[in-house]
Amino acid sequence: MARVLIVDDDEISRQIYAHVLSDEGYEVEEAEHGGKAIAKLELRHFDLALIDLLMPVREGIETIIEARRRWPAMRIIAMSGGARRLSPGGVLDMALGLGAEDALVKPVSRELLTASVERLLGAVSRA
Repeated sequence: MARVLIVDDDEISRQIYAHVLSDEGYEVEEAEHGGKAIAKLELRHFDLALIDLLMPVREGIETIIEARRRWPAMRIIAMSGGARRLSPGGVLDMALGLGAEDALVKPVSRELLTASVERLLGAVSRA
C-alpha cells in the first residue's frame, strides 16, 4: 500500500484530502507544516507528499527543496490556494521547477486529486 503525507496548515483541508485518499486505498499521514513533515519523513518512508506552499513555521517551497534533496525517489505534488492571488501560476511554477511533479490550485476536487496521485504512483501501488 502506498503511503502519502499530506502537508497543509489548514486542518480542514488536511482532513478532506486524507479522507479522499484513504477511501482510494492509500495509507495517509498528516503534518501541519513543513517542519513536522520533515520530522515524519525522517521516521518513515512515504511514496508521495502533497505539500501546500503557503504555510507558517516552514513553508512549502523550502520543504520541497529539502525533501527532493534528501528523498529523491518520493513523488511530490505542490498545491496552493493563495498562489493565484500572489502571481498567476508563479508560485506553483516555481514548485515545479524545484522538484514537484505536479501542481494543483486549491480547492482541489476529489477527481483531480485522485487523478494526480494515481498518475504519479500508479493504481498498482494501492491496496
